[in-house]
Amino acid sequence: MTVPRSLHKTLGLLEYFTFGFGSMVGVGWVVLMDDWLGRGGPGGAMLGFLLGGLLLLPIARTYARLVRDVPDAGAEIAYTERVFPPFLSFATGWVMVLAYAIVCPWEAAAIGNLLARIFPAINALPLYEVAGKVITAPRLAAGLLLTAVVAVVNYRGIRLSGRFQDVTTLGLLACFAVFTLLGFARGSPATLAPPFATTGPFLSVLLVLQIVPYFMTGFESVAKGSEEARPGFDPRDFGRAITLALLAGSAFYVVVVGAVSFVYPWPDLVSNHLGTEVAFARAFGSPAIARLILVAAFLSLFKVMNGNFMAATRMLFALGRRGLVHPALAAVHLRYETPRVAIVLMAVLTATAAFLGDALLVPVTEVGSLAAGIGWCAACVALVRRGGRAGMGPAIAGIVVSLAIVAMKVVPGIPGSFTMSEWVAFVAWCVLGALFWMRR
Repeated sequence: MTVPRSLHKTLGLLEYFTFGFGSMVGVGWVVLMDDWLGRGGPGGAMLGFLLGGLLLLPIARTYARLVRDVPDAGAEIAYTERVFPPFLSFATGWVMVLAYAIVCPWEAAAIGNLLARIFPAINALPLYEVAGKVITAPRLAAGLLLTAVVAVVNYRGIRLSGRFQDVTTLGLLACFAVFTLLGFARGSPATLAPPFATTGPFLSVLLVLQIVPYFMTGFESVAKGSEEARPGFDPRDFGRAITLALLAGSAFYVVVVGAVSFVYPWPDLVSNHLGTEVAFARAFGSPAIARLILVAAFLSLFKVMNGNFMAATRMLFALGRRGLVHPALAAVHLRYETPRVAIVLMAVLTATAAFLGDALLVPVTEVGSLAAGIGWCAACVALVRRGGRAGMGPAIAGIVVSLAIVAMKVVPGIPGSFTMSEWVAFVAWCVLGALFWMRR
């Protein structure tokens, strides 16, 4: 039986924006707010995310140019295969798969963290420990159930996945508008002091800048769905969606850090390892606003996992279609027109990694930053090597920014550079990629 290779074409500008923005903003703003403020204080965190968004603009503009000219699910694979040997194209694609794939088990672990804030009993029935973190049966079951739901949504078609993304993203933005406005109305600038962490202004901003690539990876996921645009879609809207998603994501992080710091003294939040919802609940003296924030967090979790799951599976599909890995990954479902084998593989990888639990949460952000930096750099280099003057300036600036991201992770001695655990995770993924390459 001949398997069709085309994917269903149904996405519009709203879906591309919600995939781009929705693939960036997860639940880090709830479960890791103490880490962000501990790194930089409110001033360092807000400046870090603002500066990070501005520095990523040239990369966003480069992708806007590339996806307009080459609307391909493989994105970086398609851009680099025109100017690099096949193995380098494969390596670029494989690393970008990691940038998206690594988010999914992160969210599968984070759902247990969120549920425990509502139902403390979910911390019962311990099974085992990973890096000092206890994995309980209810938390693990919640992560596996989330993985199954996202996999089924993606398996049943991009139309369903797109609508799911629209509802969850717009729902998050509505909740966000309510609780941040209440926060700034009720809070006080006095709680922002001191504005930076004890490391000083420069290191405060730098330590936050290092994690920005992970928390803002996703604006370029628009390119992974570019083959699934509805008939008559204006190719220039790919670039509009990418740029708007990046700016909206940067603004979201800046505002939410400011709102939290405005309503609660951030040194107390850091020392007591409090989440965003607890800070608001204590400041307002009411659990109602905490429930609203947790609703927003769950919507955010669903959409970020759905968006990154979509992007990762399209990359795997594109690798299989080119014969860079086993061609079975290019199989498309006859009815739903989705990459069925890639979706099943991604679900299995996510479920397996979910068994590591909360030990994933902070180290994963470091590995994801490196993976994104490598992929962004390759895409910018591809545009430069393609020649022509159009888009050359942003592409060159993008190369400089992405190389700086990579250097911050791999050069020893730089605060926040890779530790042994991050190197082990990254090397393990590279070894897995080598096995896929050899078995192609």
